[in-house]
Amino acid sequence: MDTSYANALQSKHAGIEAKLRDEMQRPVPDAVAIQALKKRKLRIKEELSEI
Repeated sequence: MDTSYANALQSKHAGIEAKLRDEMQRPVPDAVAIQALKKRKLRIKEELSEI
């Protein structure tokens, strides 16, 4: 698989991680948003493991 594709996935993963951290630091975190971010992050992680 193309390394630029893997780099793009890693960048997306890092971006989602940052959004997740920000959401969890809010005074009242949105549980639905956190769950959605975690699912997106997991899908990207699984796709990276297949490369």
